[in-house]
Amino acid sequence: MKLLFDNVSVQCSKLTTRAYSTSFSLGIYFLQNKLRNPIYSIYGFVRFADEIVDSFDGFDKKYLLAKFKDETYEAIENRISLNPILNSFQQVVHQYNISHDLIDTFLKSMEMDLDKVNYTPAKYEEYILGSAEVVGLMCLHVFTEGNNNLYDELKPFAMKLGAAFQKINFLRDMKADYQILGRTYFPNVDITRFSTCTKRKIESEIEHDFKEALIGIKKLPTSSKLGVYLAYVYYNSLFRKIKNISAQKILSKRIRISNGEKFGLMLNSMFQYKMNLL
Repeated sequence: MKLLFDNVSVQCSKLTTRAYSTSFSLGIYFLQNKLRNPIYSIYGFVRFADEIVDSFDGFDKKYLLAKFKDETYEAIENRISLNPILNSFQQVVHQYNISHDLIDTFLKSMEMDLDKVNYTPAKYEEYILGSAEVVGLMCLHVFTEGNNNLYDELKPFAMKLGAAFQKINFLRDMKADYQILGRTYFPNVDITRFSTCTKRKIESEIEHDFKEALIGIKKLPTSSKLGVYLAYVYYNSLFRKIKNISAQKILSKRIRISNGEKFGLMLNSMFQYKMNLL
């Protein structure tokens, strides 16, 4: 009977992914079927932790995150949780031998969001490592399916992709992060004086990360290559939009990709894949 509960748990993670991110949901759809549920489960886990620190105003966020952290480790140790998101996540941890170090590093970054942090370059790199790069490595464990040599080969590229995604999120969400959450992630940057020069420096970092990440995407197994490439294409399109607006506008509007644009990008990505252009 636990099989039914496990299936319900995965469906909760799938519902969470689809509710919060159409872009990642579409990317996951183009993974081979055997990989979809594990990635839904990872996304559900990281999304719930992120929601605690970002959205639960009026509640004791520190207590809730600590409780979530304790329940995560209990779920992994006991191989079950009545929290369906954690139940589906612990299955993936065991099935794909996801290191506890990756989980620890992720949760540490979430804890950093509980307080106002003055982000030095070192703290900035630490936050990106935990909030994005290790999430990419969790997914890479799934994509490489136990092939440790391939995992080690693709690890630096997966980290670069995660870093690029997160830095784009920082730019896209700069207005809300600063005005609503009181956060400024970019080190040594005065948001009230955010300049074109500073914006271009950050964009240069992202371009480098994307260039490195694409090398790794091309080396992924066929079971995951198209899905990951589609996520890369979506974020690259968002990045181009951000590059084309001024530093001042970054602080006044949130840049998005319409569903129509996403559909066009999806078709083009599929064409490139079918024509062996990746």
